Amino acid sequence: MNNPSKGSKKLLNAWAFYDWANSVYTLTITSSLFPLFYSSLFVTELKRVDAFGFEFKSTALITFVTAFTFLVVAFSSPILSGIADYVGNKKNFMKFFCYLGSTGCIGLYWFSLDHIYISLLFYFMGLIGYWGSLVFYNSYLPDIAFKEQQDRVSAKGFSMGYIGSVILLLINLGMVMSQETGAEKLQMMRYSFVTVGVWWALFSQYTFYILPKVVSTGHKVTKDIVFNGFRELKQVWKALTNNLRLKRYLVAFFVFSMAVQTIMLVAVYFGEEEIKWGGVSEKTTGLIVSILVIQLVAIVGAILTSRASSKFGNIKTLIAVNFIWMSLCFYGYFVETPIQFYVTAGLVGLVMGGIQSLARSTYSKFLPETEDTTSYFSFFDVAEKIGIVIGMIIYGTIDQITGSMRNSILFLFVFFLIGIALLLRVPNKENQP
Repeated sequence: MNNPSKGSKKLLNAWAFYDWANSVYTLTITSSLFPLFYSSLFVTELKRVDAFGFEFKSTALITFVTAFTFLVVAFSSPILSGIADYVGNKKNFMKFFCYLGSTGCIGLYWFSLDHIYISLLFYFMGLIGYWGSLVFYNSYLPDIAFKEQQDRVSAKGFSMGYIGSVILLLINLGMVMSQETGAEKLQMMRYSFVTVGVWWALFSQYTFYILPKVVSTGHKVTKDIVFNGFRELKQVWKALTNNLRLKRYLVAFFVFSMAVQTIMLVAVYFGEEEIKWGGVSEKTTGLIVSILVIQLVAIVGAILTSRASSKFGNIKTLIAVNFIWMSLCFYGYFVETPIQFYVTAGLVGLVMGGIQSLARSTYSKFLPETEDTTSYFSFFDVAEKIGIVIGMIIYGTIDQITGSMRNSILFLFVFFLIGIALLLRVPNKENQP
């Protein structure tokens, strides 16, 4: 098979199709059915669990485990990207994390509080598989698309991911709601986790088939090569001193992404615990409806944000989107009723896909001319993951100490405010003071 040329429709579609494959993880596992499943395992209102020698609030435990996973990703991705660059098998690493994640999703079928450690291991595998594969997936963007194409193809990837994930969630929702008893519904949720793993592994095959093949160099991996990724990050950091626009943008991204990703990771846990639904059935239906609203509106949001960036510029659009996020944090503190939560979900959807796709493509467009895109995107991913670790730890600690996630959500207001201030300092042109 002849590899399609850079910028070709076939190659761009194949790259974007991986979002279709892996986004089912973020919707079903991160955002909807797994949080509902996890919450239902706690039969008392106390919702406490003993693990690692401590008693945790249930939501705080999953928050801390998530933070730990991102810490592992942050420190392992430079090592892996360094090896991938040297050996020449970026696609193989992407495959490894894809299959690790899909196996973790399937393993969630056996999740239980009686076997909390192996259960959390499967959760860890799914999360590290998803984010680990994105390190290499994102690094392909400047390799497969020209600068003028990157905003559009990035938004297309997110849109495809939303559509594919909603299709599977509707199937999973039908499976769950077709059952009468709580135990039967839980069993259908377990089957849903399996479908996510199978979907992810199956549909990623098209992306793996079309993405450019890199011939292995056959070089032996030594100790120096293992730590080469960290040296590359150091070189990227030094290079940023000569690229003021990229450096300031990265600092701003680090701050606002910390808040965005934290909210996306804990939103359903917040809705499950803090909103007055009236009953278990109403809660399950309401939360899933909220997630569907977010996903469907996010498709429109990603497209509108891409068009806005073309008209007003990337930085101005990001500033506007951050203002909306900041307002949502403030409003979220007072949300109590299902209707209020639905309104919040719609607004979150409008800015969720937009800020993700635009943040990724803005970074890609700000990169200097270089063949070493993997190192730059590894730096980008490490910054994002460390930000998530800090955000999740702060969120979980406030939740654990105060006993309310409302206080945690309100605190994230500060990160968006700082993010806006930092974005205002990003020069319009490279190296402009």
